[in-house]
Amino acid sequence: MAFCLKDLLEFDDIVIQCHDNPDADALASGFALKWYLDKYHKKSRFIYGGRAPISKSNLVLMKDNLGIPVEYVTELKPPQLLVTVDCQYGESNVKHFDAENIATIDHHQISATLPAMSALRSNYGSCSTIIYELLQMEDIDINSNVDIATALYYGLMTDTGGFEEISHPSDRDLRDYAKPRMTDIVLFKNSNLSKAELVIAGDALKHAYYDEKLLYAIVESKPCDPNILGIISDMTLEVDSIDACLVYSVMPFGVKISVRSCVREIKASELAAFLAAGFGGGGGHLIKAGGLLKKDLLEKAGISYDNASIRSFLDDRLQDYFENSEIIYANNHNEDISTFNRYTKKELSLGYLRATELAEPGTKIMIRTFEGDIDTTIEDDIFIVIGIDGEVYPIKKEKFEENYRLSDAKYEYPGEYAPSVINHVSGERVKILPYAKSCLSKGGCGIYAKKLDHRVKVFTKWDPEKYYLGTEGDYLVIRTDDLSDMYVIANDVFQKTYIKEQ
Repeated sequence: MAFCLKDLLEFDDIVIQCHDNPDADALASGFALKWYLDKYHKKSRFIYGGRAPISKSNLVLMKDNLGIPVEYVTELKPPQLLVTVDCQYGESNVKHFDAENIATIDHHQISATLPAMSALRSNYGSCSTIIYELLQMEDIDINSNVDIATALYYGLMTDTGGFEEISHPSDRDLRDYAKPRMTDIVLFKNSNLSKAELVIAGDALKHAYYDEKLLYAIVESKPCDPNILGIISDMTLEVDSIDACLVYSVMPFGVKISVRSCVREIKASELAAFLAAGFGGGGGHLIKAGGLLKKDLLEKAGISYDNASIRSFLDDRLQDYFENSEIIYANNHNEDISTFNRYTKKELSLGYLRATELAEPGTKIMIRTFEGDIDTTIEDDIFIVIGIDGEVYPIKKEKFEENYRLSDAKYEYPGEYAPSVINHVSGERVKILPYAKSCLSKGGCGIYAKKLDHRVKVFTKWDPEKYYLGTEGDYLVIRTDDLSDMYVIANDVFQKTYIKEQ
């Protein structure tokens, strides 16, 4: 049975603990959890340990302005329940306190055996997002308390490098839903840079490298707060001959990266993920992203953890990315289909809905899914199909009726993240699944497909501003009835969906 906040209410003496030297995400998570417990009149405290109390200026302002009742403690009488937030019990950066029972809410990788009461989502960008979702499950609106909304928004913002490293749609949901007090956010953000860090930024920019052929820059910074890397990235990208840039810093635990792009052919989030692939993680959005390459994984791969070796490694990855990526604009592309095989879609149980069930015709919307965000416009003849793995895509009515038939069966969603639609005008977020019905794909749907042996970016006819990425092993696909309808299908989805014609 999944953990929910109500599980905590059976205890009367509760202590919430975040990691030593807490950051904004830890403070926000503990603050929101205590707010929840206070609603049910539970006796609770919010604490942290470590060598010293909070002293970083933006965190002191956050604590004071939002009224976060966090206590610095060195001793603690064992409570009935200890809940660790943004950390796990027994970790080296979490002061040990005895307790009768333990619970954990965290977004980091599992470091030890988790207690029975735990919510750990290591693919989320912040612990604030987990708390937000757990509160949603209890029908508690974070915007009913502006201090809570501000704290959770700022917690997510700081843990994702100013939203640059967001990759999970749940993080995007918190970012878009929260209504923080923006005067506080601006104050906290502008209290984050010291004079010493300003010197670090200036020194890094002096030694930047520019590739005049591929139009990218790479900048090494001395160890600093990750937010400083974002400042350096923003300044670097303002140079008129640079389309993308990478700023990095070699930290004791790993290499922090910040990525920027100002052209549609390079998604900053995708470039960050490419650079970190196999060594950590990266993500963000179209123009701003970031990530971490972990020291232990680099060393395990035989890469020396010194500045020269790290620079050489990143240089090689950037060259690979820019020189070995094919770009296809579907609306203006004539593909030689003689190298493709023809496939037929298997009869599969899928989901569908009419787009007009979500908003009026003419409304510009964003379809938010686990795979990414799709921008489109509601029209009378647009259907939305939910695929075999929960992927979502728009399709014209004529093609829907040609390729699918309706089913009376109840629709069961197979994916991890429930997709939604965001109205670009009103900002309203509408869940798709309540409107979804079942349909069956007809076996006769034909496509041309070719397995990829290199990276391909496809700008589809549906969204010419954002590309769909295909990597080695995925399939480049063209509809047999419309050679301009070209897209990419991941290998695992393709194998489940299509069968080769004999």
